Amino acid sequence: MADRTRRATLHDLTEGRPPIVLAPHPDDESLGCGALLAAAFAGPGARVVCMTDGGASHPGSLEWPRARLAELRAGELDRAIAALGGDPACVTRLGFPDAGMPELAHRFEEIAETVVRIIHEAEARVLIAPAPTDPHCDHEATAEIARIAARRAETRLLFYPVWSGWHDPSYRARLLHGVEHRFDASGWRAAKAGAIAAHRSQLGQVVRDDPGGFVLPEAFLGQFESGDEVYFEGAA
Repeated sequence: MADRTRRATLHDLTEGRPPIVLAPHPDDESLGCGALLAAAFAGPGARVVCMTDGGASHPGSLEWPRARLAELRAGELDRAIAALGGDPACVTRLGFPDAGMPELAHRFEEIAETVVRIIHEAEARVLIAPAPTDPHCDHEATAEIARIAARRAETRLLFYPVWSGWHDPSYRARLLHGVEHRFDASGWRAAKAGAIAAHRSQLGQVVRDDPGGFVLPEAFLGQFESGDEVYFEGAA
């Protein structure tokens, strides 16, 4: 391990308070933070803020038009949170259009204020957001909103990678982070697997009339089904 890599307990990452996890889409919370969320739900609790409706994953489907797919994905998120030990009251849905967050750049300050309110309501000390190196516009936008919110709330900010390593194994160098926290997911692996499995629409198990629609690659899923969860602190 590099000098900047540290083993981290739940308390190290949450300071004994409910963490606030920002998920660009339903499923990011399970992939990147499933074990930490399961541990938090068994302890101090947690809040998940889902930024978008997730309705853009299968644009060619007639059976599942955007509004219907977004409704389905909302239910999948509820089931994923239940698999992790939480309940729907733990989730805040902002409902922004999937793949449309860059168009909301003029509202980032306003959106950050919503996140700040949630931080204060939960008396959270840690905000967790997708890594800015994730090559997806909604992930990048969420990371920027998290930076604003963490600064205003004067809380710690951790970044979790989802797509970063899949597209660029050397992404750590671009993060310019201070510490890489590694959280042992082994005790929560079954709960995390159940949460990922709840997102059936993204696993190719629901939408049948859009061959070009989005499906999480099996090899990609394998990155999250074993090993530690990774959280970066002090990332640029």
